[in-house]
Amino acid sequence: MKNKGDVRSNLFRLLWHRIAEDDLPGLSAQLAYYFLLSLFPLMIVVFTIIPYIPIPHQDLLGMIREFAPGDTMDLIEKTVGEAMEHQSGGLLSFGIIGTIWSASNGINAIVKAFNRAYNVKESRSFIVARGMSVLLTFGMIVVLVLAIVLPMFGREIGLVLSSQFGYKNEFLHLWNTFSVAVSSLIIFLIFIGLYWIAPNVRLKCRTAIPGAAVAVIGWIASSYGLSYYIDHFSNYSITYGSIGAIIVLMIWFYISAFIIILGGEINAFYSEKNKNNC
Repeated sequence: MKNKGDVRSNLFRLLWHRIAEDDLPGLSAQLAYYFLLSLFPLMIVVFTIIPYIPIPHQDLLGMIREFAPGDTMDLIEKTVGEAMEHQSGGLLSFGIIGTIWSASNGINAIVKAFNRAYNVKESRSFIVARGMSVLLTFGMIVVLVLAIVLPMFGREIGLVLSSQFGYKNEFLHLWNTFSVAVSSLIIFLIFIGLYWIAPNVRLKCRTAIPGAAVAVIGWIASSYGLSYYIDHFSNYSITYGSIGAIIVLMIWFYISAFIIILGGEINAFYSEKNKNNC
């Protein structure tokens, strides 16, 4: 009878075989490229929506800055700012529709990676598959806006109450900790939605939880770890000059892509394992 250590070792070997077979490093590089193409259109859409909602754009940037490594925030702010200056027309203009289409490229690449993990082909029509990617992109935008609105109003209410009782500094410290927890929960819900809906496989929502849990923990840990490494042990701006921030951004995207696909592989692995046990 195998002990738990042997079973875990065997599971890790099987999972490692799947990672090598599906070429996760290569898929991660492709997905990182699509992330780069999708990031700024997505940010433009969100910043176009924000004027219609009482949300300071700094709150959105602050949420991204919480995880973005190195000097990448300067690059993101500068690029989005320049793009927004050239935007014309209303929210529902063809320019915004095209921008949303571009932003959905990242989700579309994730769908293909998940289908590969489950070893299934995309049987949905182009319109249905791409429409799903656009809807998932819209869903991410809505979740991001809610993630900013709810803590913002909660913070304002908390500041009023805490100032009345003289606990302003203590509240701010507690609120910063709470904000990180809320951001982590939002990311977890986004991952569950992706792992549940994106693959061309009928899945139950709970089957997406293992991969989502691994992905959110791994992504947050790697983001903070990369930020710490760049801030204390490396200086890409000296080595690579003005493109240093772009290189750091691509490294961050590559690591993020690997972790996201790994979560999909974990869910596919357990899905296949449960079928074999039935």
